[in-house]
Parts: sequence; C-alpha cells; structure tokens
Amino acid sequence: MNIVVCVKEILDPEAPADSFTIDGVNNALLPKGKIAKVLNPFDEQAVEAALRIKDKLGARVTAISVGKQMDRVVTKKPVFMGADELILLEDESLADGDSWSTALAIAAAIKKIGQCDLIVCGRQAADSNAGQVGIAIAEFLGLPHISVARKIDILDGKARVERVTCDGYETVEVDLPALVTVTNELGQARYPAIQNIRIANKVQPTIWKHTDIGIEVGQAGKQGRRQKLLKLFQPVREGACEIVEGETLQEAAENLALVLRKAKIL
Repeated sequence: MNIVVCVKEILDPEAPADSFTIDGVNNALLPKGKIAKVLNPFDEQAVEAALRIKDKLGARVTAISVGKQMDRVVTKKPVFMGADELILLEDESLADGDSWSTALAIAAAIKKIGQCDLIVCGRQAADSNAGQVGIAIAEFLGLPHISVARKIDILDGKARVERVTCDGYETVEVDLPALVTVTNELGQARYPAIQNIRIANKVQPTIWKHTDIGIEVGQAGKQGRRQKLLKLFQPVREGACEIVEGETLQEAAENLALVLRKAKIL
C-alpha cells in the first residue's frame, strides 16, 4: 500500500505577536527577527494517521512538501517519525502560492509518483487556516475525499473513516484511492524515535522542480494565484473599564447588579 502525506513548513504559530510587523503597502507579514520554522501541527497528525496504518497493515509512506529554501530539519520530521521517503517541490516558481496553485503543484507531483492508494493531509495550515489545499488536490486528481477525520481504518480496499461533526462523529466508507484530511481529534502525533532519526539522517530528500512535474512557470506558485489579498492588518483590541463602587460590599454588589441589568447582561 502506498500513502502520500502532504506537509507544510510554516513560521512558528506560537511566536508572540510582537515578533511580526505588517507591510500594509505590499500586504506582507515581516518577521522582526529570526523566527523558528516548524512543521504544520495539523500535518504532523496527518503523518501520524499514515504511520498508524503502516504499523497495522504495512505501507510505504511518502511525505511531500512545496516551497523554497526549506529547512531540512523541519521538512525531514515526517521521516524522523517513520515515513519512508521525502519529496520536496523546492522551486521559486512553485512557492508562495494560494490554495489553488499550491494544490495544482502537489497534484501534479502525486501524478508523477504514480501508484497511490491514499493521500492524507492536515485539516488546515496553522498560518493561513484556509483548509482548502487537501480538498483541491482531490478535485484536481478526480478522487473522492473525506474531511476532518479523527480515525482511518483500511478494510478490503476501502477506507473507513470516523468524521468529526458538530455534535459527535459519523462513520463514512470510501473506495480507494481517496484523499482524507485529518483533524486534531486524531490525537497526539508520535515523538520521533532515536532509531528513526538515525535512519532518517541517511535519507536524502528527492528534489523536484516545476519541469519535473510538468508545470510551466506562471501556472503555480505566486504567479499562479487565483486569490487576491486585499488587506492584511493586525486587529486593534480596545477595552473599557468601569469601576463600580459603594459604601459597603453589599452596596457595591447592588450597584454592579444595576449596571449589568442596564447593559442587559442580567
């Protein structure tokens, strides 16, 4: 069984807000200093979902990522966790795309890989939070897809998926090949074992350019964007504080109740 997992390198979403500035003219996010890059946490759970299938049934897991000048320590984390292969679409003309152009490039790479029984993606990226790339890949490849999965089982050529809903979950079956996006309800991703890290250090990523996947300059990446960012800004948080006083605690409490009633909170 062959499984492809799509992963993304992002700036650490836990970095404090004052680590960035906003370029309002170019609608760009500018780090003030060196901010660590990490693997998108939702994609780590996608890798975990693939590895659970590998542990149970045996499978070859290939991780794929797109970008430019990617940090090898970050992008190799799926291999540290237990994936078998890493493919990097490391090309200036493929980087900085929107959901549509990024999905187009990844779909083309998956076509080049060939036989693929299951594609697993994270629910969304923790930087843009769009949650569109996985579903778009499925559309480009003409595959069925199931979103926000908390569990994936493979049975008789089908994927049986527990899909999270607003009030619980539902069980869905789909014929393979298919694409599934994984949500955080899957549970904690495994910590890379020492033996996997030793093996992974010997694994060199396969580097593909736009010509290797049959994409022309301008089709994908920044030039292939279909989405236009109109405004990027930091929200202004303002608050007002009103001191409610009284001669005694009881009087202060009564005055507070009157203020809350006037504000229609009580």
